[in-house]
Amino acid sequence: MATTAIPIVPSNTVLPGSHPLRTAQFPATPSDGSRPLLKSLPSVKDIVSGWISSANGLLSATQTPSSALFVKEAYWRDLLCMTWDFRTIQGPQRIADFIAASSPDHRICHVSLDESADYKVPKATQLGDIQVIQAFLHVETYTGRGRGLVRLVPDIGDGSSWKAYTLFTSLEELKGHEEKIHTRRPTGHEAEEANTDWKTQLNKQHNYEGAQQPTVLIIGAGQSGLTVAARLKQLNVDTVIIDQNSCIGDNWRNRYRQLVLHDSVWYDHMPYLHFPPNWPVFTPKDKLADWFSYYTGALELNVWMRTTLTSSRWDEDARQWTVTLTSLKNDVREDRIVHPRHIILATGLAGEPHVPADITGIGSFEGDRLVHSSRFTEPSKNAKGKRAVIVGSCNSGHDIARDYYDHGYSVTMVQRSSTLVLTSETLIDGTMKGLYAEDGPPVDDADIINMSLPNPVAKALQIDATTNMMRRDSGLLCGLDAAGFKVDSGPDGAGLFMKFLCRGGGYYIDTGASQLIIDGKIKIIQGQGVKAIQAHGLLLEDGTAIEADEIVLATGYQSMRETARKIFGEEVAESVNDVWGFDTEGETRTIWRRSGHPGLWFFGGGDYNVCELVRFVRYFPMSALLYRIRGLALNRKMLGIAKHLGWRGLNKVMTRQSSSTLSDRLPNPKDWKCWYFSN
Repeated sequence: MATTAIPIVPSNTVLPGSHPLRTAQFPATPSDGSRPLLKSLPSVKDIVSGWISSANGLLSATQTPSSALFVKEAYWRDLLCMTWDFRTIQGPQRIADFIAASSPDHRICHVSLDESADYKVPKATQLGDIQVIQAFLHVETYTGRGRGLVRLVPDIGDGSSWKAYTLFTSLEELKGHEEKIHTRRPTGHEAEEANTDWKTQLNKQHNYEGAQQPTVLIIGAGQSGLTVAARLKQLNVDTVIIDQNSCIGDNWRNRYRQLVLHDSVWYDHMPYLHFPPNWPVFTPKDKLADWFSYYTGALELNVWMRTTLTSSRWDEDARQWTVTLTSLKNDVREDRIVHPRHIILATGLAGEPHVPADITGIGSFEGDRLVHSSRFTEPSKNAKGKRAVIVGSCNSGHDIARDYYDHGYSVTMVQRSSTLVLTSETLIDGTMKGLYAEDGPPVDDADIINMSLPNPVAKALQIDATTNMMRRDSGLLCGLDAAGFKVDSGPDGAGLFMKFLCRGGGYYIDTGASQLIIDGKIKIIQGQGVKAIQAHGLLLEDGTAIEADEIVLATGYQSMRETARKIFGEEVAESVNDVWGFDTEGETRTIWRRSGHPGLWFFGGGDYNVCELVRFVRYFPMSALLYRIRGLALNRKMLGIAKHLGWRGLNKVMTRQSSSTLSDRLPNPKDWKCWYFSN
């Protein structure tokens, strides 16, 4: 195999305000061969069972020290089990402090071994260059249940005793409010009114006839909006989605003609309803659009198309929004006021299309077309010999450049900085093989394995993986360099996924355009920004003029805060936190978490996030639900009771069938969820 003959430099650009993601250190391993061989261990299960027993002791506030359970390099990644947030804690002392600071009424109360499938049985395996014992876990808190995964290593500084290097815990359901799936599925005979059929009842619910109001309003009917609505529906939370397009799936259907997803089907499944076994490995955009329509109907999601939010106001006292929705029905405008408790902004991975502000003269162009890549559909017919210039060199820019070339255009790509490039085959083999694959575990369990890696650990693993993947693609990368196209290896050399999380783009998964660049069929101008648009082309910063009949600005997108500004106004936009990038612990900022404004949430995902980040939608709305239960949702009249009895005491009262004065003041347990959403 050829080796890379060019220096591929990292790209450490981060979003404003984001913290650079540190690279995890792996536990030390002896060099004298004294490390116990995993294959020679008497019982992997006994080792895990002993650790679980000690972990339960630590969680129950016994004298078990955290240093007896975690190596000094250890990480605990917790999604909602110990707090109502996503947390990554590093080191035994910080972990001990994390446990001590958690509420005694909402924390993990018991951990047990999950052996529900053969592949979940504790086993010896590799994590990078170190040997670990990996085990799936059942997790129980005082308010819910979840799952987890632990990786144990021998601590050579403590007699090679087995301790956790990574622990992952995640909350999946609330006790008493489990999803209506499997054994809890509806019978099909339910009816709110006598002599009412299923379709009539569904239409009545979706139209909000009478005084009924949506609890959650979702803006955007793409993969993110649909999947979070599907999860909320299974939790019996009344949800409506609005979208400005004409038909479900138009967010993909209206994009450029040759668009095909760059990630594989095994990674892209949506919750509750997976793609069928004959689905192509890489999904064409129109096929995905049609799937969205089918998904919406099969899961009975309430979607109002050709509808926009035209005004909104948050009422702090009532803890609800007042929203005006404007719909076009048969080209007749219809306004409706609703009062949701929560609004989820799910309008895409990022915000509005970004056109660099320093490009002047856009209105002076006299050519055939000047558009942002989000508005590009296909090249003009019978345009052989015309000149197309694409400004930008990531996925969309490459796909559009190839489309132009295939239609006979003379194509030039302006690459302003550097781009991470890998072939789709290399990316799948190097990052997903054995996990998201035909022979991999069920996708929900693959998500657990993948999400169980704290981001600093994932980054460390990806540095080695990226080196190997770029070595495999070295011929392609050398050819690109010779053609004047500059490639990079991501933040600190950690590759594509880390670059995506750090800045939301900056990469191309090659499906053929790279060879056109190498062959000189797509010309490259590197390292130059655009100074101005002229009547018949554009002017670069170095003074070079390029003639063009069509110009496509594949220049990315603004932040999601800017979308919030456009929809909700300045006051709301200024109150929300920055989205994407990392916080100080290495968790992704704001997305799927509290936004900084009550009742407003950001949810998003691009091609990659039809994958595990979107399937992990089950955790995001849980965050909203739990946050409401734990704090804001408690009626002021109930706060004194909650403080007096404690959460567990209040829970006992609420589930007690009693006619006492106190329980009469509490909602019926069957209506508990409605109560905490409405107070």
